[in-house]
Amino acid sequence: MNVIVITGASSGMGMEFALQMDNYFTNIDQFWLIGRNQKRLDEVAQSLQFHPTMILDMDITEDTALEELERELTKRGAIVRMLINCAGYGIMGEFAEQNREDALGMIRVNCEALTNITHRLLPYMKKGSRIIQLASSAAFLPQPDFAVYAATKSYVLSFSRALGEELKGRGIYVTSVCPGPVNTPFFEIAEKNGSTLSIKKLTMVEPEEVVAKALRDSYYKRCMSVYSLPILGFEMLAKYIPHGVILRGMRAMKKLQDTELLEIIPQMIR
Repeated sequence: MNVIVITGASSGMGMEFALQMDNYFTNIDQFWLIGRNQKRLDEVAQSLQFHPTMILDMDITEDTALEELERELTKRGAIVRMLINCAGYGIMGEFAEQNREDALGMIRVNCEALTNITHRLLPYMKKGSRIIQLASSAAFLPQPDFAVYAATKSYVLSFSRALGEELKGRGIYVTSVCPGPVNTPFFEIAEKNGSTLSIKKLTMVEPEEVVAKALRDSYYKRCMSVYSLPILGFEMLAKYIPHGVILRGMRAMKKLQDTELLEIIPQMIR
């Protein structure tokens, strides 16, 4: 049995991966949708027209849940053709003012759980399997007022690129997806205690576009998937400009956050 395993499948990017792959992946027997919202997972499953699903309502930060996942894979003789790690969240605001559990939870979900499930599912993969890890353009450099989230995504990017090199000999390919702002429920949680730079939201894109490019890049065995010209430009900026200079610029823009300047920028670029 060939399966695709998607974490964070109840909404946002995880849901979009499931919807797009349902149309094209004819060699897959079943989609395994993982999340903590049973109702939303059921709705996603009902939206898939061409593949049966297994709903796994679980918290991937718990070892007992991942042990159950392994037992199901073994019992069904499943081969994981794709693992897509979309589970994760971010909280904005100054680190000193953040709820400690929120900050630690980002590390548990974005880093520890992603590493744990990837390690557990590797034995169920074979030549030609793919791993897609959802990182972020926040991985490219430190992000004041988004410090922990950006650090977790730097981990995901670094881990994924190194893992991809290790697995090439086995014919398993890893793609790290590094989008900028995406129009998903992410910001409903992220902005509960703070807000991102208004200028960043000018680069907001739809999840359909990001996922479509990520799937193409995974097909072509690319180690990274970066969508849109502004985010590609940001990646290059972070490579060649000292981070201290960029951080000073970000601090200056933060001071302008509530001024009329940022209100007229969208009109200037239309």
